[in-house]
Amino acid sequence: MSASAEKYNQRGLRTSYVSTVIGISLVLFMIGLVLGGVLALNSVQTQAKENLQGDLFFNAEMNEADIKQIEQELKTWTEFKEVYFVSPERAMEEFSGLNNDTKEIESIFDGENFFPPNIGYKPKAEFANKEGMKALKTKLLNAYPEEIDEVNYDEASVENVNLGFRQFAVLILLVAVLLIIVAVAMINNTIRLALYSKRFTIKTMQLVGATSGFIRKPFLLQAILQGLISAIIGMALLMSLFYALDNILKTIEIGFEFNTFLILFLAILSLGIIITWISTWFALNKYLRMKLDDLY
Repeated sequence: MSASAEKYNQRGLRTSYVSTVIGISLVLFMIGLVLGGVLALNSVQTQAKENLQGDLFFNAEMNEADIKQIEQELKTWTEFKEVYFVSPERAMEEFSGLNNDTKEIESIFDGENFFPPNIGYKPKAEFANKEGMKALKTKLLNAYPEEIDEVNYDEASVENVNLGFRQFAVLILLVAVLLIIVAVAMINNTIRLALYSKRFTIKTMQLVGATSGFIRKPFLLQAILQGLISAIIGMALLMSLFYALDNILKTIEIGFEFNTFLILFLAILSLGIIITWISTWFALNKYLRMKLDDLY
């Protein structure tokens, strides 16, 4: 009879442990989803900023060889993500593509190409803002005052890209803070329920003379192990979701580098261990301070 009771208790403890780990894993998965969204947003924002385009138009006396020489010089500038030469033929194709009527454009120019060669550029993300683009324009005009006639870019697009992502980032940050608060409360409640079933064991150890540190040690070590396992499971679920989304969303590239994955994993791992450790500590203190009669 006692053997079957012991077996039943062991099964209950294993079930409690597994359910606790699963609960914490799902909460860490949700936290990781928001943190991953923030990192992915940064990657998408970088892509959007570095797709902004500007054009350099040159004085009429500049020939293609001189313009290509300037192109090679500009490729050494740290402000640019990409610099490329635009031939008159390519300029005609791009202009025709924007207007969707190549034949009409050619008829207007009587078959001749009046587009001059120019240089297109795409700035690096840190310069793709209102101040950065203006500073870059000033630098270009100062570097080539005799050669460049005009530096052109869409100011509205620059402003919209930065404003749109800034508003979205604030929204995600608010969601992240709210979710972390809810997550801490849920993990704390899960651990308290798990320790509730062991309250008599804790009190018995205390009554036979065990110190508070001795009683806490195995439970805190178990909390660290639970946090570690839960973080690994949560990260595995997260990576599976990101992999699926990366294959579904063809228009947006979810570009996670190894360092980004490492930061995300360490963040989830740290949160898992710290939250479970702190929750276990306070739950243990509660039962250590309780009187025996209050346990019933």
